[in-house]
Amino acid sequence: MTVAIICTGLLGLLLFGLGFAVSLQRGKSEATIGHSSDPIDPLHKLVRAHGNTAEYAPMLAVLILVAAQLEPATWVLWVMGIATLGRYLIAVGLMMGSLEKANPLRFGGAVLTYLSGLVLAGNAILSA
Repeated sequence: MTVAIICTGLLGLLLFGLGFAVSLQRGKSEATIGHSSDPIDPLHKLVRAHGNTAEYAPMLAVLILVAAQLEPATWVLWVMGIATLGRYLIAVGLMMGSLEKANPLRFGGAVLTYLSGLVLAGNAILSA
């Protein structure tokens, strides 16, 4: 359960940390609503990183906590950590450089998110 709690806490920290960063950047850029579509605009990149995290982190947290209740095997604990790492990689990748160019951190984070999410979902279904 400890791994699951840590991973869930880290996902929450990422989501709320990015939300706070968006608020700070809005104050700095004096943009109370919306953002530029410029792919190098810091506010645009932060909003995208926060939005992407909000799309995936909650379901991953649920799947992680469900897996923890099922007395998971060691490999499932590793998948929980990989899922969390994937979310951090994609967030960093979204904030680096330009959003219009490919970024290996974004790609790697996306692959880790999809694969670990599918494994955790499959684990939940097969354990029912």
